[in-house]
Amino acid sequence: MIQYNYNQNIYTALVKYWLLAMASMTVCRVLFLTFNYQTFPDLDFGHTLRLFAGGLRFDLSAVLYLNSLVILLLLIPFRFRFLTGYQSLVRWIFIVVNAIGLALNVIDLFYFRFTDRRTTFDVVNQFENEQNISELLLSFATDYWYGILIWTILVGCLVYLTKKIRYSGPQVQHHVAFYLSGIVILPVAIYLIIGGMRGGFAHSTRPITISNAGEYVKNPKEVAIVLNTPFALMRTYGKAKFKKVEYFSEQELASIYNPEKFPTDSGFQKKNVVVIILESFSREFFGFYNQDKENYKGYTPFLDSLLQHSLTFEYTFANGRKSIDGLPSSVASIPSLGMPYFLTPYSNNRINSLGSVLRKEGYHTSFFHGAPNGSMGFQAFMNLAGFEYYYGKTEYNNDADYDGIWGIWDDKFFNFYADKLNEFPKPFMSSIFSVSSHHPFELPDRYKDNFKGGKEPILKCIEYTDYSLRLFFEKVKKTDWYDNTLFVITADHISSNVLFDETYTAWGSYAVPLFFFSPDNSLKGIKE
Repeated sequence: MIQYNYNQNIYTALVKYWLLAMASMTVCRVLFLTFNYQTFPDLDFGHTLRLFAGGLRFDLSAVLYLNSLVILLLLIPFRFRFLTGYQSLVRWIFIVVNAIGLALNVIDLFYFRFTDRRTTFDVVNQFENEQNISELLLSFATDYWYGILIWTILVGCLVYLTKKIRYSGPQVQHHVAFYLSGIVILPVAIYLIIGGMRGGFAHSTRPITISNAGEYVKNPKEVAIVLNTPFALMRTYGKAKFKKVEYFSEQELASIYNPEKFPTDSGFQKKNVVVIILESFSREFFGFYNQDKENYKGYTPFLDSLLQHSLTFEYTFANGRKSIDGLPSSVASIPSLGMPYFLTPYSNNRINSLGSVLRKEGYHTSFFHGAPNGSMGFQAFMNLAGFEYYYGKTEYNNDADYDGIWGIWDDKFFNFYADKLNEFPKPFMSSIFSVSSHHPFELPDRYKDNFKGGKEPILKCIEYTDYSLRLFFEKVKKTDWYDNTLFVITADHISSNVLFDETYTAWGSYAVPLFFFSPDNSLKGIKE
């Protein structure tokens, strides 16, 4: 027998707990902006709403992590969940964990003005050698006593409001139906919770981190409004520690090699710039770079033909082994330093990039990536890097060309790219990141039998992307801007599939192509 009373249902109670936790995060964000409004003088109402809306994504992740035990205790399909003592236990666990989250957010109402960022886990490293930590904490509590008062009021609200959350039952009286319904609901809830923690459900979506907040901002400082402190701490826990080391003095370095050059005539020409970053394109896939190997023609016939008329180098290396290493190094010269820049506490710093520098020179700037928008944190990073426009799967707006996992097929997206470039005002600086040369190494149905491939499954995909580039160049060479454009072609990292023994070496593990093509043939040859 089933007697539903939705207001007293246990799952309704779970939703109420969740809404209360989410509301507490939003209240803390309002307080954060109120206490630090002078840091954000250029905020208007519309943009503030966008920052708050973006913040809900990070609040959801933090709330689900903080309350994972509460959620589990309410979801397990046992009848003892309805006992009065059990309900009281769940309520107080909720109050304690969310009181901790509130305390962390309240601390940043004041600590932010000293750091200009949300507190990350490196604060532990900062104070780990302090001998007077208790005195420092006491001084902080004394100076900001009203912070303790604010926290007490917020926790008091939690205590009061959680008294209103009650449930009774079980409402499903039939023994089998009760357990069966609970077992069915549990995996569905877990799936939704994991998606909320990760920040999305797409296969190409990495768990969101602090860098993803850059997607919503106009100024890097605004990232602190989008984020909440519990999320910032959780996402930076266990990450690599960076310590400044000095092996040489500045004078010694200058005597060995000084990278700063000050030409009297920069020779700057306002050419269009197109940077093409290819997914998993190792140097070993190119016939041009492997002419010493007998009877080896490679798998990139078009790019090999382009290399005959390009400037390239004897040694060119990727900065890491992942795509999130490749993008910052390609457009902003930011090294990985043992971990991806996106995952460091510094990922929301103001930086220079090709986009920001050329934008100051009057360039239209854009970035294209056929994956679902936000994939791998690219959209947020490119926004902070100063690129004005982002085009992803959403802007392409035709899921018929979606490969079902990573993004829009390369030939379709490169065609879209060519069309968009033709619409842009000149000069423009634009970059595109390909997606199709990726596991599971599938091709569009219309190209299944078009490429010979080789011993590794990726090779057909390499040939397909090379063919897509051929179609792209055939299209753009007919435009009026083509002759005044510099094309830069490189890769994010090598493939995990190996053709030659030297790829197993330290040299081969990072050897990617890099070449510069100018239609006027002014750049040509191989430099050491």
